[in-house]
Amino acid sequence: MRVHVLQVAYGDEEPVAERTARVAELVRGQRGADLVVLPELWAHGAFAASSWRERAETLDGPVRTALAAAAREIGATVHAGSIVERPPALVRPDPEAENQGCGFWNTSLLLGPRGELEAAYRKIHRFGFGEGEALLMRPGGETVTAPLSGARGLPVTRAGLATCYDLRFPELFRELLTAGSEVFLVPAAWPASRVGHWTLLGRARAVENQCVVVQCNTAGAHSGLPMGGRSQVVGPTGDVLAEAGDGEEVLAVEVDLAEVDIARASFPVLADRRL
Repeated sequence: MRVHVLQVAYGDEEPVAERTARVAELVRGQRGADLVVLPELWAHGAFAASSWRERAETLDGPVRTALAAAAREIGATVHAGSIVERPPALVRPDPEAENQGCGFWNTSLLLGPRGELEAAYRKIHRFGFGEGEALLMRPGGETVTAPLSGARGLPVTRAGLATCYDLRFPELFRELLTAGSEVFLVPAAWPASRVGHWTLLGRARAVENQCVVVQCNTAGAHSGLPMGGRSQVVGPTGDVLAEAGDGEEVLAVEVDLAEVDIARASFPVLADRRL
């Protein structure tokens, strides 16, 4: 499977509409890829919490529209990163409900080669310790997996969806594994100050679940915060197959999905789970 990881960089000065058009054009440039992956909240600003209300969109909004067209044009599955999702009619939280956010979700979108919505995952673990995302977003309530067939008659595999801070919660990845995942797709906006955790945790999730981990981080700096970059693709034995620097970059890597079966057969640790 040809995986292209688009480590997008952006700053505060770039308007959302212009950034959406720029990134859609970048996706169009990935012809030949089977899977294209984008970072978390690249359009709306991962730490631009004060602007989320005005920038939020529905699942069929401008980001999906632009990237669905790009996916159709190149015939690839596109993980569109994530958006600030609002429902068609903004739902206000019950004032009696504690910490339920303002009716928004941090939602990742997986688009098929014909531009159809294959899956949507609402981020379960919200970052911020009572501020930002943890205050303004509602938590997702369901784990999500989806088949990945790609182009060129590739065999179908199953991808588990997670987002950024989720990487710190191994129990989520165990559930995705139990649901049949062989690949984990993890878009993020992980800051530079903790980028060592980003790379370490990605390798850990790969080793303990014997899965391929595709991590797409943000580059640049926005809302006064330098982003970490260092997107990576990790094989099921923990080997880093490709790693980006800290600027805008495209990682293109051939992933042999047969390595998942080989790793699980040669070291059958997963059969010994008891909890």
